[in-house]
Amino acid sequence: MINLSPATLFSRVNSAIQPRPQEWLRAGVGATLGILASVWLCQWVFGLPVALLLIGPVGASAILLFAVPSGTLAQPRAVLGSYLLAALVATAAAQFGGHTLGIAALATGLTLLCMFLLRCLHPPGGAVALSVVLAGPALQQLGELAILPVMLHAVALLAFALIYNNLTGVRYPKRPAPVIDLQHTRDAPPALRVGITDADLDAALDEFGEFVDITRANLAQIIHTTEVSALRRHMGALCAADVMSRNLHWATPDTSVREALQLLQQHRLRVLPVLDEAQQLVGIVSLVDLADFAGRGGRRLLRRGGGQKTPLREVMSSPVVAVDQHCHIVELVPLLSERGLHCLPVLEQGRLVGLVTQTDLIAALHRDLLRHLA
Repeated sequence: MINLSPATLFSRVNSAIQPRPQEWLRAGVGATLGILASVWLCQWVFGLPVALLLIGPVGASAILLFAVPSGTLAQPRAVLGSYLLAALVATAAAQFGGHTLGIAALATGLTLLCMFLLRCLHPPGGAVALSVVLAGPALQQLGELAILPVMLHAVALLAFALIYNNLTGVRYPKRPAPVIDLQHTRDAPPALRVGITDADLDAALDEFGEFVDITRANLAQIIHTTEVSALRRHMGALCAADVMSRNLHWATPDTSVREALQLLQQHRLRVLPVLDEAQQLVGIVSLVDLADFAGRGGRRLLRRGGGQKTPLREVMSSPVVAVDQHCHIVELVPLLSERGLHCLPVLEQGRLVGLVTQTDLIAALHRDLLRHLA
C-alpha cells in the first residue's frame, strides 16, 4: 500500500522522470521533422514570412508533443483548444487595442484564463497570443483571418505527432485502458473494489491544489506499478513453478467432446489442456466451451450419449494465454482475476509442465500471508 502525501507523491513522480537515451533520440527526430513539416505546409499556403512568425510557439509545442506525449498539456484537446483560443483572443485584442506590448500581455493573460476554463491548458498557447498581437506586417495584413495560419500550424504539427508517435511505439493520444466487463454487471472490476479508487485519486489531486501535468489514468498506472513492485519485493522469488499443479490430465485435438466431458467430471476439473502429437499446447477446453457447444445444438447429442464424433478441435479455445514457469506470482493475479481465466498453463521451452489454477493462487497467497503474520 502506498502511504505518501499527495505533495510527496507528485514530487517523487516528477523527480523520477528521466527517459532512456533512445527516447531522447526519438523525441529529437520527431520534433525536428514535425517543425519542418508544419512550417513547410504553412509557407506553402500563406507564404514563408507568415509561417516564420509563428515558429516560436510551434517549436514549444513540438517539445511537448514529442518529448512528453503522455502529459495532459500535450493532448490534442489542449493543443487545438489553446491555439484556437489564443488566436481568437489575440486577434480581437489587437483589433480593439492595437499591436502593443500591453495588449499582447493582456491577450496572453486572457488566453490563460480561457484555457483553464475550457480545460485545454497548453503553454505555447501563450506564445501564440504574443505572436499574433506583436506579429509583423505579413500576419497583420490578414486581420481576422490570422486565425487560419495559426490553426494550420496546430493541425499540421498535431497530425504529424499522431503519425510519428504511434509509428515509433508511443501510443498517442493517451487513452484510459478499456475496462474488461466479462460478467456485464454494474460491479467494479475485482482489482478496483479495494485499494486506491478514482475517488481517492481525485481527492489527492484536489488536496495537492496545483496543476499536475499527468492524466489521472497515468497516475493510477504509476501507483499500481509501484504497488506491484513493492509486492514482488515483499513476496520474494515466488513464481509459477512453485505453486503450479504438475500431475496433469490432458486431451488431444481429436478427443471427442463426450470423452472430454467425462474427464472433467471424473477428476472434478474445470479446464482441460489440449496437446498435439509433439506435446505442444494447441488449445484448452473448459466447461464454458462445452456449454457453448451445448447451446449451439450439441445439448441433444450429449443427452442421447452422443458427442463422440465432435472433436475438441472444433470447440476448444485457441490460442491459449500461457505463462513461463519463472513468471512471478504477482503477475498471475490480474490474469486470473480480471481476464476471466480459470487457470494458466505453465510452459518450459514451449512445453506444458503445469497449470496454475485460481485455487493454487489463493492457496499460495494465503500461505504467504500467514508467513508474514507469523
